[in-house]
Amino acid sequence: MSDWYMMTVVGEDRPGIVAKLTHALFEGGCNLGEASMMRLGGSFTIMMMVQFAGRERELAVLVEPVVDSLGLHCHIDRVEGRLHEHTVPDVRIRVFGADRAGIVAHVTGALAEAGLNIVDLESSVAGDEESPIYVMVIDGVATEGVEALRSALEVVKKEEGVDAALEEMETLIG
Repeated sequence: MSDWYMMTVVGEDRPGIVAKLTHALFEGGCNLGEASMMRLGGSFTIMMMVQFAGRERELAVLVEPVVDSLGLHCHIDRVEGRLHEHTVPDVRIRVFGADRAGIVAHVTGALAEAGLNIVDLESSVAGDEESPIYVMVIDGVATEGVEALRSALEVVKKEEGVDAALEEMETLIG
């Protein structure tokens, strides 16, 4: 029986990381499930579900040559597969404001209190070094309704001095 593992890999961005890592996994008899791979700053990060018939340590040994040769850091945890159990977001929230410590904690805290279940959050820093602008795009589920989130965003806009917008999303399934 094969188990599912969550493999997290982080390192300096360079060409070939995905190709070399996935090739090693394929050659080792692994199957890939869901994955998220992206560049953050000058680093590249991968989170992927890997189905493998062996133990965590054996999986680590399997990818060790690639990880070592590319100067990457790898972490592996056993997880339940639970593929095809997707939470479908019904809102998208965009937040823009002067970059400063605590902006993510304050915004997401207020939204959580208003019933937002975050499904995906992407952020970036725009502008320039003298005037950085923090940008967040949050997809989630409004468990307490959209109006509760709109109210929370009005408070956040005043207290944090950010601009924020909420749009309802319709997702067609089937």
